[in-house]
Amino acid sequence: MESLDDVIDAMIADRVIHRHRRKWLIFLAIVVALALLVFALGGWKEKKGRTVDTVQAPVTLQAGKFEFGITKATIIRRPKTKYSEAEAKVELSLDVRNIDKETRKSDYVSGDLIVLVPGKGADLIEGGTTTCRGESSYQVVYGLPAVSCTTSFKVPAEFDQKVIEFGVLAEEFKSTEDSLISSDKPYWHDEKPIAVVQTPATIETEGEK
Repeated sequence: MESLDDVIDAMIADRVIHRHRRKWLIFLAIVVALALLVFALGGWKEKKGRTVDTVQAPVTLQAGKFEFGITKATIIRRPKTKYSEAEAKVELSLDVRNIDKETRKSDYVSGDLIVLVPGKGADLIEGGTTTCRGESSYQVVYGLPAVSCTTSFKVPAEFDQKVIEFGVLAEEFKSTEDSLISSDKPYWHDEKPIAVVQTPATIETEGEK
């Protein structure tokens, strides 16, 4: 038979176990409540992932060797036909000026300097090269006034956001010290985000006047 001391020890151990179990249940309840609160407020990605300012269009931003004057966005839809599915694209209108005081060379705006931010955890959408004066990969000349340009982004056919967010990135003029490629001579590379531009959008359908 168990001694009185053994019975007392067992009772004490049982109470300690129940006390700690209750603390863990309270802790887990708090964690679940916080997770539900964060989810209701829009999730972690939007709140913690954005480290740059959000501004409203129209706006002019200096981004590395270029100055972007972002003005408007248009959703252009192509209806479904007998031979093709419905399609849509977003066309961003912007004025581009070459402000490259480092090299003073003409250059085009590559598709990775402005991205469409669809939100809701979806991947960023890169545009094609910027088209200016009807010419793709247009060489923007240093020192001249800004040129009116457009950049297009392929989006789902049902895309209908009234305000579209675009991420603007800027290259840095610096040398590189990569383990494989090293250069003491600085050059434009290593683009980094500088702002998110919220741009009101209108919708147009191809073929409609």
